[in-house]
Amino acid sequence: MVRLRFAPSPTGFLHIGGLRTALFCWLYACKNDGKFIFRLEDTDQKRIFEEAENKFISMLEWSGIKIDEGPQFGGNYGPYRQSERLDIYAKYTKLLLEEGNAYICFCSSERLEKLRTDQRRKGETPRYDGFCRNLSKSEASRRIESGEEYVVRMKTPEVPETIILNDLIRGNVSIDTSQSEDQVIVKSDGFPTYHLAVVIDDHLMKITHVVRGEEWLPSFPKHFLLYRYFGWDTPEFAHLPLILNSDRSKLSKRQGDVAVEDFRKNGYLPESLVNFVAMLGWSPQGNRELFTLPELIREFSFERVNKAGAVFDQEKLNWMNQQYIQKLKLNDLQQRLNPFIKKTPYEGKDHKNLKKIIEILQPRLVKLSEIEGRLSLFFENNLEPSSTEVLKVLREENSKKILSNFIKQLESANKLTKDNLGTLMKNIQNETKIKGKNLWIPIRFAITLDTEGPDLNLIVDFFGKEKCMHLAKSALKL
Repeated sequence: MVRLRFAPSPTGFLHIGGLRTALFCWLYACKNDGKFIFRLEDTDQKRIFEEAENKFISMLEWSGIKIDEGPQFGGNYGPYRQSERLDIYAKYTKLLLEEGNAYICFCSSERLEKLRTDQRRKGETPRYDGFCRNLSKSEASRRIESGEEYVVRMKTPEVPETIILNDLIRGNVSIDTSQSEDQVIVKSDGFPTYHLAVVIDDHLMKITHVVRGEEWLPSFPKHFLLYRYFGWDTPEFAHLPLILNSDRSKLSKRQGDVAVEDFRKNGYLPESLVNFVAMLGWSPQGNRELFTLPELIREFSFERVNKAGAVFDQEKLNWMNQQYIQKLKLNDLQQRLNPFIKKTPYEGKDHKNLKKIIEILQPRLVKLSEIEGRLSLFFENNLEPSSTEVLKVLREENSKKILSNFIKQLESANKLTKDNLGTLMKNIQNETKIKGKNLWIPIRFAITLDTEGPDLNLIVDFFGKEKCMHLAKSALKL
């Protein structure tokens, strides 16, 4: 059975790159009737963020990704937190030491820092020099018993060899073991490093495919050697391209949101975010861009994942989110908007009125959070436009002429609705000799107070005669 895992470290938020890794694993597992496993790699005890596990799980579930096995879900291959598997790592570390594929290292941090400084000064790549590699087992035991602090290092081959990785995305990749040093696999606190734990866990949890970022490619020889030392078959590997900012630098918080939770808080739908993330490096057949989760499962394959870095295009995400918002049923949209409406003074307003307002605004909403800034237009009577473009247009002589005539037409009309707005505007055109956008824009700006306001027919129908007249008079005073 196909088994893939998402194994983050609980040191912070779920990064958008982490969501992509989890999504690709889940899509492939679903497509092949496999299992998706959530594992927590919490061996770095100094950097643990207590709420990370729950936040990871809630964000995956919000995104529609169903976990089959994990620390809160059970399964036959637990525990699923690495901190609860220390006895397992100790067992396999002992095996490596007994078979001569690992050794005890007593080098102090001061010695290692001096070594790295000297190597840099000589123009060499900083790396461990194997100082403790040939210590006898008896000498190592004596020093351990005397209380000396130590780590365990894995041996790399004395004669370098080239390892070939047949990557699902990149094809054959050659990596020389000379690029690797004798890596620390157990730290002085007794916790394993990532390199040891990930290999043991992936094997014991029967992981068939390992999906991770391309930054892990240089680590492949270390993992390959551990598989060989233990006599285990390696899983298949897929190394994903980096996600890049528009300037092609690595995506980072310095240039905007990168946490999935932030995108949710800012009003992005899970459907659109997942759809967008799926396209970061993956190209479906044809030119189609909008996919549901079932469609993504059907279409996904690692063969269509690109090798080149994927640019995070914020405008494309915004476009995609607007497309999904426009497709929502009105009741569904209102449910999703409620958490944002609760942040405004208009929570608890008449349900039917709110529903009408949401219907008017739906075509214009790019993010759910925008509802917070748009409701005041419907509930306040003395707002002023903040846009300099709106102010500039409303202060033009033609605009004053149109607005004055608009008020005159309203005074003689019984009511104002979407049905008689066209007739009223035709009358203004005949009297002012102004037509087209020069006629409509001043009215639009006066009533919506925005260059990108909602549909004028709908908003006039909602406001009615009195409010539209009030808004026109307020615009004239500008």
